[in-house]
Amino acid sequence: MVVEEKAKAYIEKIKKEDRGVNAFLHLNEKVVEEAREIDLKVKRTGKKGKLYGYVIGVKSNINVKGMICNCASKVLENYRAPYDATVIEKIRAEDGLIIGMTNCDEFAAGGSGENSAFGATQNPAAPGRVSGGSSSGSAAAVAAGFCDVALGSDTGGSLRNPASHCGLVGVKPSYGLVSRYGLIDLSMSLDQIGHVAKTVQDAALVLDVIRGADERDCTTFSSLPIETNNHKKVKLGAVRVKGVEPAIQKLVDARVLAVTQKTGWSAKDIEIEYIELAVQTYYLLVYAEFFSGTRRFDGRRYGVKIEESCGREVLRRILGGKEITRAEFEGAYYQKALAVKELIRAEFEKAFKNVDALVLPTCPSLPWKVGEGDKMDVEEVYAYDALTIPANLAGICAVSLPMGKIEGIPVGMQVMCGRGEEGKMLGIAQAFE
Repeated sequence: MVVEEKAKAYIEKIKKEDRGVNAFLHLNEKVVEEAREIDLKVKRTGKKGKLYGYVIGVKSNINVKGMICNCASKVLENYRAPYDATVIEKIRAEDGLIIGMTNCDEFAAGGSGENSAFGATQNPAAPGRVSGGSSSGSAAAVAAGFCDVALGSDTGGSLRNPASHCGLVGVKPSYGLVSRYGLIDLSMSLDQIGHVAKTVQDAALVLDVIRGADERDCTTFSSLPIETNNHKKVKLGAVRVKGVEPAIQKLVDARVLAVTQKTGWSAKDIEIEYIELAVQTYYLLVYAEFFSGTRRFDGRRYGVKIEESCGREVLRRILGGKEITRAEFEGAYYQKALAVKELIRAEFEKAFKNVDALVLPTCPSLPWKVGEGDKMDVEEVYAYDALTIPANLAGICAVSLPMGKIEGIPVGMQVMCGRGEEGKMLGIAQAFE
């Protein structure tokens, strides 16, 4: 009974060790029973799904029927999902096992994992440091050995940031490659469901299962199977952005040089115009769309009124969005942000005519110590996602890969490719791995 034994081992480990990590908010009460059913089904039919043997955690903003999906907020503290998100349906259809719901920044609003109403997530790969966010619990769960893979959402780096800090592979698919049906989103024009894994191979396998068009999400598109075999000569574009710690840039440069020497690929520095406007553009969109999306949490349908029970960062974004969308501004800020977003998308499209992939660090600096985020300026915290946000604005795919360690702390590097080029991206990532 392969899956059953694996599930029991993971549950035992979680109960013993998660108190010091705080990766999970809710465990699947039926996980052993469901594991047994998967094993019996495989034994009876002789057929194994693509994800047979994989135990998967799920960020607490993705609906899993019957499980508490509270977005790490007191607003939805006891809310049980009434249905499965499309990605969950696809995982179950391929014999994947859901073990529980992972911690995150409240309503995915944050970049460190410190904004959860149920306590910060600790970083198993760098004790005492933040695990990154907002998909903090998903990354911490995989890094701590509590599950094989974990789903999350990426609005501006929310999977790649924690993957970098925890020494994992973090995938943000192209906008529309993976259905968002069942996701309680932060920003509808930017959010994308993705995942963290220990290897590129595992990441590619899960992506191949969850990708594809969904009639319940009109933004989705069909794609070919994810193939990582890539043997052609690849042209890499090295993107340099101000504010990156020299030690991190040096580590990335060394890895790019090593890979190009080994494979015969080429690399050159490349500039993306308007990239320095990414953070300002991103937060105008997020504030406006988050404010709009949270109007359903009015205390009549779900839990309590959000303004009365949410944390500081969620309230900041609600009030900011309310101000940006005031009638007297006639959409001026939001429309301007959409225009700049389009400029950035066009710049990336132009860059991919000259190179196959872009490479750059995932985060500009090392993760801070747990608790220090409260002492930092908001602008400083927001600027931490300056290297990941552009991929969300452009709607392209991006993956963060472990590059090594500095002072014992994991450091990640991003590979970005054009929209729908996940196979190429993961093939290149495999060469770096």
